[in-house]
Formats: sequence, C-alpha cells, structure tokens
Amino acid sequence: MSHTFIIIDDSQDDVAKTQAIAERFRNLSFLASANNYDDGVNLILEHQPHLVFLEIDPTDKKSNLSLSLINELYRYLKNVPKIIVTTSKKDLAYDALQYEVVDYLLKPLNINDFRKSILKFDRAIHSDLPHMEVKNPVATYEVLDEAEIAQVLEKEEDVDPNVNDIEVKVTPMTVDKPTIIEKPNQELVICVKSYGDYRYIDSSDILYFEADNNSTDIHLNNGEMITAFKTLKHFETVLPTSQFLRIHNSYIINVNQVSRIHTGNTVCYIKNSTTKLPFSKSYKENVDLIISRIASGNYLEI
Repeated sequence: MSHTFIIIDDSQDDVAKTQAIAERFRNLSFLASANNYDDGVNLILEHQPHLVFLEIDPTDKKSNLSLSLINELYRYLKNVPKIIVTTSKKDLAYDALQYEVVDYLLKPLNINDFRKSILKFDRAIHSDLPHMEVKNPVATYEVLDEAEIAQVLEKEEDVDPNVNDIEVKVTPMTVDKPTIIEKPNQELVICVKSYGDYRYIDSSDILYFEADNNSTDIHLNNGEMITAFKTLKHFETVLPTSQFLRIHNSYIINVNQVSRIHTGNTVCYIKNSTTKLPFSKSYKENVDLIISRIASGNYLEI
C-alpha cells in the first residue's frame, strides 16, 4: 500500500531535502508542498494525505507555521493525517507531544532516524486498522538502490546529493491519547490517559471544560478538577454536541448542568453551585440551542 505525503515548510530548500529522503522509500508517494499556513491547510484538505511533514518554528514568521495548523485540521477532517514534525529546535517537543504527532525530527535530517520515524508512522497507521495483519513491517518500506537515489536527487537542483552525510538528531515521542468511548444506551465514559494512568469519568459528573493554554481542565460536580493534556479545540471536536457545547473561547459546558442563562449579562450558571461562566457572541447560537433544548423537555415556563 502506498502512503501519500505532503511537506509544509517555509524553506523550499528544506522541502527539497525532506522530499529527497522520503522518496527513498518505495511506499511513500509525494503529493505536494506548501510554504505557509494557509496553503498548507488547503493542500491537506484537498489531497487528504496519510502523512504530513510539518515545520512548526519557521524562519519566515510571516508563514505562520505552528502547531495550531493541526487544530485547524480537526475543524474539517474526521481523519486527520499523521504528523511528523521537522524543525531545527527541540524546545517545542513537549508541546508537539500534546498534539499526538508521530515523531519529532530535528534538522538537519538523517536517513537512519528518518527511517525510524517512518516505521513509527507505519505502526500508527496499522494501529488504526486493527483487523489488518502486518508481516515484516520493515520490508514494507524498501529503500531504493543507489541508481534510483541518484535519479531522485537529480529532480531537485538545490538538494545536497551527499544525503548520507546529513547529521542525525531525534527526539523520541510517547503518545498518550485521551480516549472517548461512546456506546448505545449507556452513559458516555471519558477516559483521560496519561503515561499508563487511566482515569475514567462519567460524562454526567462533568460540569464544564476550561482551556488552559495547551491543556484543558475538567471540572467535576464533586469539586475536583482533572487536567487533560489536550486543547479545548480537541474536546470540542470529539465530544458529543448532544451533551456538550462550547460557549466561549475558554469553556465547553455540560448542557445538562445548566441552571440559568442570563442573556443580558451573557453568563451561564451551573447547577448546585455559585459558578457562572461567560459566553461570547461568537457562540451565541450554541447558547440559543441550549435554551431550545431545555424548553423541548419536560418544561413549564411561568
């Protein structure tokens, strides 16, 4: 099976180098490249590749490349491509981890560690397909011979033909993915997983989600707060809108926990507490939807 990929990098020279190394693997098929945020998002939405090589700390700041590009993809795609970060600094490795990237490669790239990243990608792809039997995954990516490598490098005038002299630096990634499990006729259980720690939360116990930079605080009806290392945008994407709606850039509220809505003061009140959450004009439609849903139940207005 051939896996398609796109390269998003503000440096065209780095695009060429990444492409030259990637095309040494028979089962990787290059689609296109982009040098800025908007073109990158549009290319991914158009081609929906299996894999994206993404620069997140560009030299050209006007390119606007960053990890926020991944969040943007969740707005439109049910299946977001696997991401391998390629950048010159290791400072953002922890932040990248929260976005579930497959790997974090430091430039200049090296063929040996690049191969390890592709094998991680291969494992991640097949973990999404539990019924597919994988035999000898290393053989899945057969490296081209020297003559074929030369042909690849000739395509790009700016590529250094001495690819094997590129130095290697790799920061290994460990992905802990919050899982949301929903079964018919059963209450939704949310599992917050972090480094082998599985925390199970009944959705009815959740009052609201609050953004905290690249993490999210989950507030429970017993007064406890649990931190999940996912953005609020991630939760907005995966939570069922039948129970949870975003009302503010910083808040997602449990519709069943709303006791009062004051449209004049633009706040929502939480049941059995003094907590009140602001809602913004950009999410006014969701607040109207909450009002409508409550009114459609066993309801008496006086």
